[in-house]
This record gives sequence, structure tokens and C-alpha cells, in this order.
Amino acid sequence: MHPDIERAVALLRTGELVAFPTETVYGLGADAANPAAVAKIFSAKGRPADHPLIVHLPDAGHMARWAREISVDAEKLAAAFWPGPLTLILKRQPRVPDAVTGGQDTVGLRVPNHPLALELLAAFDGGVAAPSANRFGRISPTTAAHVREELGDRVSLVLDGGACPVGIESTILDLSRGTPVLLRPGAIGSADLARVLGRAPETAAPHADAPRVSGSLDAHYAPRTPLQLVSSDGLLFALRNALVAGERVAVLAPTAQAISHDLVTWKRTPAEPAGFAHDLYASLRELDALGCVRILVQQPPAGEAWLAVNDRLRRAAAGSGEDDET
Repeated sequence: MHPDIERAVALLRTGELVAFPTETVYGLGADAANPAAVAKIFSAKGRPADHPLIVHLPDAGHMARWAREISVDAEKLAAAFWPGPLTLILKRQPRVPDAVTGGQDTVGLRVPNHPLALELLAAFDGGVAAPSANRFGRISPTTAAHVREELGDRVSLVLDGGACPVGIESTILDLSRGTPVLLRPGAIGSADLARVLGRAPETAAPHADAPRVSGSLDAHYAPRTPLQLVSSDGLLFALRNALVAGERVAVLAPTAQAISHDLVTWKRTPAEPAGFAHDLYASLRELDALGCVRILVQQPPAGEAWLAVNDRLRRAAAGSGEDDET
């Protein structure tokens, strides 16, 4: 057993916050059955009270404690992808606190695929509500150091499980209304889901009557430095314009450094989607700390393989440069 597991469980049971690693990002955890503990998550993050949380479970056998009307589709997906980066939205059990669900009749559930998270959840033997362990709307943390830098003493304990292997948040699939609907893309794509479901999930329209879920706001995952998405052709044009104006800029691109200049910091990212996703948040945090006028990110390709990365970058650009709410 990890030496801090007993302490972490004791803190959770007394209503305190514990940050822990998952395969996606680090979560800021509280006992999901304790409304007062869950309220501390919202306070620590500066998170709107109507923004629902995801409940992390030790295994699929805990699903019925939190959800009702569990469909065959839900059981098949849990068997295929749990532990793993898939969150299922289901009708909630009446006892699930409103603080977890944002007052909705649905709850998000998943079993994370990280040995330290699973050890914690098994020892706790219950559900842990855990959004990303960062200030609301900012870049999600993928190392324990990111959590400590951003939340400090707002969290009682940070379990260090190294860098998160996936690096972006889980796929969210709504099963609460009969037809499977993809609400947030992630490492598990539509084609993966279709192989289990026998059909591709629908995609939620921007104003569809879908449950509110984590990470669904237009502005999210954002650096404080303004972030601009540019095409491969437009990157050099934007860079030259910045240099003419005497602006210090950072560049995130899959290509080798095209312009060498004291005002330019160039960060090369992997050219394939899994590697790009793994490095994305750590890279954005590194570039955000430089105090540049802007971050230029070369737009990744379109297509299913890049859907989740493009989703995160679009929301990061929309929220970048804004002051924190608190």
C-alpha cells in the first residue's frame, strides 16, 4: 500500500480534500456522499455551484449505489472501458447530493485507470467526487507539482502518482435519455464506443437539452496568457507580426523552430494526437509562466483522432487572458 493511502482515506472520511492522480488529470477529491465536503471543492476551485462533478468509483459494482435505470448499454460500456477514461451520465439515485449533480437528476460516474487512484478508492470503499485539481477554468494539472503550485493549502493532501499518462479529461457519454450522446470528446472516441454499442453515439448540438457536464463551457482549460490558434501557413505570418511589434511570444507547434529570436520561445509538440494530448497541459503551463504577450498554437489537423485535442484548444483559446473569478 502507498504510505499516504491511510492518511488520505482518513482525511476524506472527515470531510477534507485530497488530490490524487488519474490516467487523465489530477482530481480534487471529496467524499461524494458528504455535501459539506463537496462544498469545499467548489470553494477551493472557485467553481460555479451549478457545475456538476464526476464521481469516481472503485469498480463498476459500485455503479448501482449512485445510479438507477442502468441500461444494458451502460453495463456493456463499463465492462469494456472501466477502469478507463470514460464517464457515463446516468439517472442518479435519490440520495446523491445536489452539490454533486448541480441540482440535476443525473450523475456522472467513472472508474479511473490509475493504480494509485484505484488503491485510494478501494480503501475508501465509496464514491469520490473529483473535478480537475486546479482553479476553475484554468489549465488542468497533470503532475502533483501542478496541483501544489495552483491550490497550495486549499488541499489537505496531494498523492503523487507521477505524470498522468493520458493528459486530457475523460470522454463523457450521456446515457440518461435513452440514445447515447457524446457530450465531451476524450481518448475514447466515437469509433471505440460504436464497437461496443453497435452504433455510433450522437453528438450533442450546442443548445441541445442535454445534462450539464464538466468541461462543457465555451471557455475552459485556459492559460492566463492570451492563446491564439493559427494555421500552419499563418503561424509564420503571426510570428513576424509579433516581432515587428516587439512582442515576446511563445509558440506551440509540431514543427522544428522556424524563427530563432530572443523574443520567441518555441515548444515542439508531438505530431500524433495521443502524444500531443499527453503533453498539452504541461506545455501550456510552461509557456503560460513565461510572461509572454501571447501563445501561438499551430492548429492540429481536423478529424476524429484530433477531436478531443481540438476541443480543449478551442476552449482554452476562448478563456485565455481572462482574470480569475476570485
